[in-house]
Amino acid sequence: MNTGRRVVVTAGAAGIGLSAARAFAANGDRVHICDIDERALEQITEADPVITGTVCDVSDQSSVETFVEAAAHTLGGIDVLVNNAGISGPTAPVEEMDPDQWEKVLAVNLTGTFNVTRLSIPFLKKSDSGVVLIMSSVGGRYGYPNRSPYATTKRGLIGLTETLAIELGDDGIRVNAIAPGAVAGDRVQRVLQGRADASGRRLADVTADALSIQSLKHFTDPDDIAALALFLASDSAKSITGQTIPIDGGSKTAQ
Repeated sequence: MNTGRRVVVTAGAAGIGLSAARAFAANGDRVHICDIDERALEQITEADPVITGTVCDVSDQSSVETFVEAAAHTLGGIDVLVNNAGISGPTAPVEEMDPDQWEKVLAVNLTGTFNVTRLSIPFLKKSDSGVVLIMSSVGGRYGYPNRSPYATTKRGLIGLTETLAIELGDDGIRVNAIAPGAVAGDRVQRVLQGRADASGRRLADVTADALSIQSLKHFTDPDDIAALALFLASDSAKSITGQTIPIDGGSKTAQ
């Protein structure tokens, strides 16, 4: 495992992003994160001097420019970029979808990832171990009813991954996507409790339904996603690029 790298993680103050930032830091890497939540960002960076950070809304191009420049300056370059920032967006059929909400999801999930990556590429080209990781989803692998903005952006990120892998291969930069399923944590529990409350069913029954699409009957641990990111960024994965790696308990659909 190569260590001492300069790692950038978007939306790194909570959830998968925080797990990834801590995993790389524990591996001996220096990490610069961004997040829209200034207070959470301060708490993380104050608690761990190996992790630095910048407040950033990835849907705002000028904010992204400031963040990438700050990350490259603070770290002295960029070796690994983990594009994790994303929002879930609204739940509604296409004919009832609010166009403004559609645009908001695209701005964060797709255009935000595009801009962070675009601005990081010059720094990655100067690295001897350039790696880009893009967080897609099981929702990007299958149709996802009533979640068209989310599914469309997550599928689009797979196309971006495959394109970047071709474009950057001559520079020795590897690009892969990670496609998690439902992730264990407070968020999925709130969603499930909401379903239970709305339907009058037991939480255990709603949870069993949610897991019924998976071969393995447990939600994905964010630390396992971080471990996959660490592997894909390591020399052990030096021949892997342009791939989408599911980590979803064997999901057969995104519903």
